[in-house]
Amino acid sequence: MKISGCLLLIGVLFSACKDEKGFTIDGKFSHATPKSKVYLFDIKKDSAVPLDSTVFSEQGEFQFTHSTKGTDFFRIAADNKQYMIIAKNGDQIKMTADLTDKNMAYSITGSQDADQLEVLNKTKNQYMSRLGKIQAEFDEAVAAQPDKRDVIMEQIRPRYTQEIEALNVAVLKFAQANSKSLAGFYAINLLNPSDYETEMIAYADQLKGTFNDNTAVTDFLSRMTKLKAVQVGQLAPDFTIDGLNGQPVKLSDYKGRYVMVDFWASWCMPCRQENPNLVKAYQTYKNENFTVLGISLDKDPAAWKNAITADKLAWDHASELKDFEGATVRLYQVDAIPSSFLIDPSGKIIAKGLRGEALDAFLNKTLL
Repeated sequence: MKISGCLLLIGVLFSACKDEKGFTIDGKFSHATPKSKVYLFDIKKDSAVPLDSTVFSEQGEFQFTHSTKGTDFFRIAADNKQYMIIAKNGDQIKMTADLTDKNMAYSITGSQDADQLEVLNKTKNQYMSRLGKIQAEFDEAVAAQPDKRDVIMEQIRPRYTQEIEALNVAVLKFAQANSKSLAGFYAINLLNPSDYETEMIAYADQLKGTFNDNTAVTDFLSRMTKLKAVQVGQLAPDFTIDGLNGQPVKLSDYKGRYVMVDFWASWCMPCRQENPNLVKAYQTYKNENFTVLGISLDKDPAAWKNAITADKLAWDHASELKDFEGATVRLYQVDAIPSSFLIDPSGKIIAKGLRGEALDAFLNKTLL
């Protein structure tokens, strides 16, 4: 055995040498079926690439040894449960889990990233436990009074929402405190970009120059750069898109007016429910230098046109008919609809995501 670089206390003890050519994961899962499969996956962008598999021992134990170019994300999967791992060569990771735990809580130690991930997991587990109790309380109450399900939901919703918001705040705080760690990077990606755009963009600025060889990080930085370009205060990126009549529509054609670029689709129920509010705003302010440009994510042109007629959307419309993969949709980093951008006569984004009363109040203050 090579002992170069290892601490050797002659006559007392010596520490085992780490194999810097790879990392090791030693796991022990409660309630695992002996001889059933457990898998190791590499995480690449939005997909999991299978790397290895083995079987559980009689005691629910397993081991994986693998090598990696740098610090990266991996996933352990067994019995339809999945557990995130962060590892680099030289790490000797130990993890435990209970396969009957529906929240998929697990413990992980053995490296700095593993220790940080353990802290994050403990925080998440605390909130998930409380959320589980609220859910159980709801289920029990509904079982006793099924005809009052909606009333019970409205009573419990504030507590559930409060716990979710507190969890998000805790996750964000962890990410900000660990901005130079992949554990922090993992945490920031647990948040909804629609709710935490500003914080995620600021986090990306802190992350630049770190983990340049990690594709997940470089993809995130690229996305945040594009997202930064469509924040309030930025000049709205110009685009050309096919209009309802097949003729090209340019955003720059609307310069000199207030225009709301509204991303929607006929199949989107929240969009259709919001349309009456947008119709009211259009009718109220169309003579105050305000208009709307609807951009549909529909793929079926007939469904798109029928929805325009049914909802009485009397403004300009355009679409690439490519769902979330349209160039304009990607340019504006739209990952959920309805999504809107209010642009002033100079071409600057002055508001995002305005709906209902908030839309009317903003237009009233701005235009009148």
